[in-house]
Amino acid sequence: MVSLQDVQKAAENIKEVVAKVPFVKSDYLSGSKEYEVWLKKCCLQNTGAFKIRGAYNRICSLSNEEKSAGVIAASAGNHAQGVAFSAKQFGIKAVIVMPESTPLLKVNGVKSHGAEVVLKGNNYDEAYAHAKEIASKNGMTFVHPFEDDEVIAGQGTIALEILSKKPDIDTIVVPVGGGGLISGIAIAAKALKPSIRIVGVTAKGAPAMHDSFFAKTPIDSTSVRTIADGIAVRDTSAKMLSFVSEFVDEMIQVDDEECASAILLLMEKHKIVVEGAGAVGVAALMHDKIATSKDEKVAVILSGGNIDVNTLSLIIEKGLAKSNRKIKLVITLIDKPGSLMELTGIFKDTAANIVSIDYDRTASNLAYGDANIIITLESKGKEHQETIKDALREKKFKFSVVE
Repeated sequence: MVSLQDVQKAAENIKEVVAKVPFVKSDYLSGSKEYEVWLKKCCLQNTGAFKIRGAYNRICSLSNEEKSAGVIAASAGNHAQGVAFSAKQFGIKAVIVMPESTPLLKVNGVKSHGAEVVLKGNNYDEAYAHAKEIASKNGMTFVHPFEDDEVIAGQGTIALEILSKKPDIDTIVVPVGGGGLISGIAIAAKALKPSIRIVGVTAKGAPAMHDSFFAKTPIDSTSVRTIADGIAVRDTSAKMLSFVSEFVDEMIQVDDEECASAILLLMEKHKIVVEGAGAVGVAALMHDKIATSKDEKVAVILSGGNIDVNTLSLIIEKGLAKSNRKIKLVITLIDKPGSLMELTGIFKDTAANIVSIDYDRTASNLAYGDANIIITLESKGKEHQETIKDALREKKFKFSVVE
């Protein structure tokens, strides 16, 4: 069992290597609600996520003999970098087993911390099994991403930092995958302030811990699919569920659309990049998933910022379309000189900026002599888009909006 004393000891162990990341009030989110929202920006931590806390504390607890044998972990994400970074600080060998499908960027990120990378298996579970096999064969210490008391204690140091800066926090909202982060935070926070409320947020596409919390028994998912890959845990650990059941007050879910909207808001309003798992708490507040009272003080953990660039680009593009700042049209015109000039003149007159344009004469539904123009425009909101469409109708252009 992890205690407050374990968490306090972990805080002492990690203080020289873990950055004291900002814990600040969100004027934007607080201004749109009747309660205060405070953000713990773990996305700005060394390696870009909170995972370094638990990994470093675990390695710190090893004997000299265990350190000389090295450490091993299975991960395709933040835990991998946390273990690799921490092992480097101690000058010991680290092996990280990653699924064969792991993006090169993440592989190179782990290698940059001096760890040996082994690519094995089609998914995390196969990589995990191989890592355990290597650990047993070579006498290495396996560093579990969440089912480990020292790891849990390390993650719990976040609660100490929150309550030392703002003791009157009423609620802490925490992303939940395997349960290590929320267990550590809840144990420490409840010991310091028994009245505090701990709310867990899972991804709808990875519902194992959410479903297990309400069923009061471990339930595994058949599959996981979510942009919040940092909390995309398929199976529920009985040990972690026991912690969560005892110390966590509420458990809710958000879907990928809600998560994406939070990522976009944090970029625009707070100028920070947060990964899907790190954004679920803000998503829950944005979409009124958590019941709150007037003047309540709510802390939200932004657990990490290691988001894939392609995923981020897609979120931005879809977000711009949903907020009516981009519109994609298919416009049919007569394929003759001057037609395109007349069309673009409409966009000039309505102050719509052309982002991309494509020309198609061969679509089967076109009459001979017609062409389709597929065009993406920057717009200034719904009213501006209606002005553009009205102008096209006035000039007798046939068009459709691509949703």
